[in-house]
Amino acid sequence: MKKVCVFCGANPGTDPAHAEGARALGHAIAARGLGLVYGGGKVGLMGIVADAALEGGAEVDGVIPEHLMQRELGHGSVTRLHVVGSMHERKAMMAALSDGFVVLPGGFGTLEEAFEVLTWSQLGLHRKGTVFLDVKGYWSRLNAMLDSMAEEGFVKPDHRALALTAGSPEQALDMLADFRPPEVTRWIERVAQA
Repeated sequence: MKKVCVFCGANPGTDPAHAEGARALGHAIAARGLGLVYGGGKVGLMGIVADAALEGGAEVDGVIPEHLMQRELGHGSVTRLHVVGSMHERKAMMAALSDGFVVLPGGFGTLEEAFEVLTWSQLGLHRKGTVFLDVKGYWSRLNAMLDSMAEEGFVKPDHRALALTAGSPEQALDMLADFRPPEVTRWIERVAQA
């Protein structure tokens, strides 16, 4: 693993623990000699995780759509700032540049990014881990929903296990380094064989 993609909010949240979690993750990425890939912003948790990684000497790749650059939200001090044409291009580039994903607290966009890479993993389009960093129990209700989806038969237990949860940045990075995707028969393969 060389580069970790972090999905997170463009807001800092109301609890200072969220900013501290982002700062700790950026420092942990740098301490391991890894690079950071993220959404390219200078605001909210995005800016905090990028600044912390840069402080620790990590290379930081930001990927930001043109429409957000025009609002002057792009981080001007990252190692490389990739300006792309759309949100779709942003997610594709972030995934291509990274070897695994950590999800910090965030809103709709953060969830959308996380669930897209989880879906890609479920479909076998990549073999990279996704870990939700559970700052102060932020992801506990989401984990309960994911468990319910598996219990109700909408998500296979092996696929439910793709959404990992860690209690610290160090544990999240360990989980990514050790991640091995499950070998399961996907429903698409069964339908194609019928």
